[in-house]
Amino acid sequence: MFPAIFFLFVAIPIIEIALLIKVGGILGLLPTLGIVILTAVLGTAMLRAQSVATVSAVRSKLDAGEMPALQMFEGAALLVGGVLLLTPGFVTDAMGFFCLLPLTRRWLIRRILARSNLVVMSSTQYEAGSVRPGNGPAAPDSNIIDGEFRRED
Repeated sequence: MFPAIFFLFVAIPIIEIALLIKVGGILGLLPTLGIVILTAVLGTAMLRAQSVATVSAVRSKLDAGEMPALQMFEGAALLVGGVLLLTPGFVTDAMGFFCLLPLTRRWLIRRILARSNLVVMSSTQYEAGSVRPGNGPAAPDSNIIDGEFRRED
């Protein structure tokens, strides 16, 4: 955990400052500032458009009675991408655009989900009992008894 925190809070700002100085030395101060401001404005516009599309997809999934799990991950990736684009620098801008572009965002989400133990199931699978949260499919000889209860105080 320490190397990740070190990289996020120490190494990336140092890399960003060095890159801004290098690009500023080549292009000059005003063009470099213009590029940084342009990427922030362009990223904000992209974030707004992608957020609207993601919220629309969440609503359509909910209206169909399905859990919008992947769209929730897309929303989280959009949030991270927006924060990265508002952070001045070229490396964070590149990572932010990576999170905002639909093709690369979905690739990133698939990679993260492939490395995790998260199981996404539909509500119909849960209601039918074919998938149980936490322990997978119910074994035929299991001690699980489905039922409802009501607490009376």
